[in-house]
Amino acid sequence: MMELTDKGLADKKVWEEKGYSLPHYDRAIVRNRTTTAPIWLHFGGGNIFRAFQANVVQKLLNDGIMDKGLTVVASSDPNVIRHVYQEHDNLCLLVTFQSDGTRKKTVIGSLMESFAMDFTNPNEKHRLTEIITSPSLQLASFTITEKGYQIKDAAGQLLPAVQADIKNGPQNPHTYLGRVTALVLARYQAQTAPLALVSMDNISCNGDKLHEAIHCYAQGWIANGYVEHGFLNYINDPHQVSFPLTMIDKITPRPSTATQKLLARDDIQDLCPFVTARGSHVAPYVNAEETQYLVIEDNFPNGRPPLEQGGIFFTDRETVRKCEKMKVCCCLNPLHTALAVFGCLLGYTKIADEMNDSDLLRLLKCLGYQEGLPVIQDPGTDYAALNPKEFLRTCITVRFPNPFLPDTPQRIATDTSQKLAIRYGETVKAYMDSPQHDPAELQFIPLIYAGWLRYLLGQDDAGQPFQPSPDPLLTKLQQTLAALPARRPLSNKEAEHVLAPILHDATIFGIDLYTANLTAKVIQAFRALTAGPGAVRHTLHIWPAI
Repeated sequence: MMELTDKGLADKKVWEEKGYSLPHYDRAIVRNRTTTAPIWLHFGGGNIFRAFQANVVQKLLNDGIMDKGLTVVASSDPNVIRHVYQEHDNLCLLVTFQSDGTRKKTVIGSLMESFAMDFTNPNEKHRLTEIITSPSLQLASFTITEKGYQIKDAAGQLLPAVQADIKNGPQNPHTYLGRVTALVLARYQAQTAPLALVSMDNISCNGDKLHEAIHCYAQGWIANGYVEHGFLNYINDPHQVSFPLTMIDKITPRPSTATQKLLARDDIQDLCPFVTARGSHVAPYVNAEETQYLVIEDNFPNGRPPLEQGGIFFTDRETVRKCEKMKVCCCLNPLHTALAVFGCLLGYTKIADEMNDSDLLRLLKCLGYQEGLPVIQDPGTDYAALNPKEFLRTCITVRFPNPFLPDTPQRIATDTSQKLAIRYGETVKAYMDSPQHDPAELQFIPLIYAGWLRYLLGQDDAGQPFQPSPDPLLTKLQQTLAALPARRPLSNKEAEHVLAPILHDATIFGIDLYTANLTAKVIQAFRALTAGPGAVRHTLHIWPAI
């Protein structure tokens, strides 16, 4: 039996004979350097962090370019820390599914300390305060998912938990970002060196959203007399605290049973995945694709590690914006959501299998090349992979079709209502603002809007029920759609009567679809998609010729 621990790695020959790449550095020495003078603290140690950032640091440690590792605040769930990190001495197994069918197996050893974001544990709170106030600390990064930055509800009101943290002050906040803000406050009060707070989440304007959230807590605590006004000046001064923008891209599906079986055949024990109290799927291993991009605004007031030598691209703020918009609004995310919605309706359970479907492949090409590229600006970098046409080509011909990557439309369909405004709304706005283009040209974005509404009915194209993926608006939207007449096909008047409140909702689409003059096409497509069994396939096959 092989064991994923420091002790278990002592016999390196056994691991190497089974094809595992191992750390080439002395973890004990690196751990001592890291704990004494940390340089990088990361919040949210999920799959993409372990598969990407931690692996970059591993490479730089192996090459002798870095001599310190990472500290991670993985979750507020102590079970994650215990079972995923600490029971394995903060080691992680990465299985990279390459498009040629080979699998690269790597033991990641760059994580040196791990904590839960648990302020009720005085020892952990004390240690986190020590780390955040260390003058050596150069950056604190984040992969806490899009929901982690939400401090307001759909009506623009602060969430009750955020209100409670602002009312009660920084001593014992309960929200994740409330606790982050309290740690930043501790650094301010210690009058130590500057710091970069770097969101690496897959959301638009991520650094700005992080700044907005921390600013909100700080402003509230100042208004309630807990904190002096200088703290607000501190987080608003980019020479003291910066909030760089980033664009990140790497597909890291939830831990798959196929990966678990692969590792079990290698006789590695105690690697079972589990589901957290919040519904996240975690394991001591990660499975991921080989392709990855991380573009970061080079704004680090206390310096930074030489991560460019590990393949991370540093540039100016405007270039990051262009890269992020290229990916999120045109070349990847909109295509992914289209595959998610229609994949669930057509009964697919693997993204790769969808890429063998000629109707879905046509949808992606029309969406990307025909509707997205005309209004997307080339970032203009000398990095060929960040050219929009090349990025799009790689997604359609290499990444999505990878049959060895266990990704599912059901995973990607999660929280779709929170994604539409950016993934499609920005393109719609670009058409509205362009003197060369008109929203009337758009055919496939309205089809996807209609496909999503059809998906919310929870019935596939064969008429069989399925459970839509979790979404904060799922219940509300399904209640609205429940008013649709049971008979099919629907008349235009019947469909619009029910859909109109949704189509008017700019918080979902980024714009009132009536203002964009897209509602007629959306309603037309929705009526076609709901005409009866097989209507989804038929509509996809002939659209827009209806």
